[in-house]
Amino acid sequence: MTDDDIRLAQHLADAAGAAIRPLFRAPFDLERKADASPVTAADRAAESAMRAILEIERPHDGIVGEEYGTTREGAERVWVLDPIDGTRSFVAGRAIFGTLVALVEAGTPVLGVIDQPVQRERWIGATGRPTTLDGKPITTRACAGLADAILATTGPGYFQPDEMAAYHRCIAPARDSIWGGDCYNYGLLALGQLDAVIEAGLKLYDFAALVPVVEGAGGTMRDWQGGRLGACSKGQVVAVSDSRLLEPILALLNG
Repeated sequence: MTDDDIRLAQHLADAAGAAIRPLFRAPFDLERKADASPVTAADRAAESAMRAILEIERPHDGIVGEEYGTTREGAERVWVLDPIDGTRSFVAGRAIFGTLVALVEAGTPVLGVIDQPVQRERWIGATGRPTTLDGKPITTRACAGLADAILATTGPGYFQPDEMAAYHRCIAPARDSIWGGDCYNYGLLALGQLDAVIEAGLKLYDFAALVPVVEGAGGTMRDWQGGRLGACSKGQVVAVSDSRLLEPILALLNG
């Protein structure tokens, strides 16, 4: 991962934002994919714009995208794209969705961008560097225990019944919990506004960009067994602002 990769990731986010903004709160057709999740013309236009740039700038790198699948499978370096993470929020006119751009090297996320194109907020995380929001370094906040913690997750529909029960075990002793937010929650955690995010059912394009953002701000991201997240992870994700929260949360998740 190089400075040129960081500049390219921002260029990709710029292109996605240019495709998304004209359609925000505008009439558009809504379709349902095979898994019943929504997709719009904005999702497809944003990913197409990013892929076109990558084919010129990084023709030998792989691409994994939510809408158009995998290109050059098996490449050592892979760009992972989620044009609109939080399509339901986009459809509802809520500016808490985001474009996710990640670079994964040898299966490990090393660069991530969370871009909110309407509010024009951009988090950038890169291995070995501090996370920034709109160019300024940010950090997570200290939180010694669940009694002081605010937890978040996108929604109950993403959990299987046993996972939902596990999440409720975590929020029971917590100070507070919120629903909704998708990738925006992880940006808020990196900014010091939330203390933990717990999710399940995620794909690589849902979480790859989040790992460098959270960890570059001083937080920790793991799977529900405490393992590091990468290309082979199953999609059960925990992000914490303070490492002291990780073990108590993992213990509750695993019952």
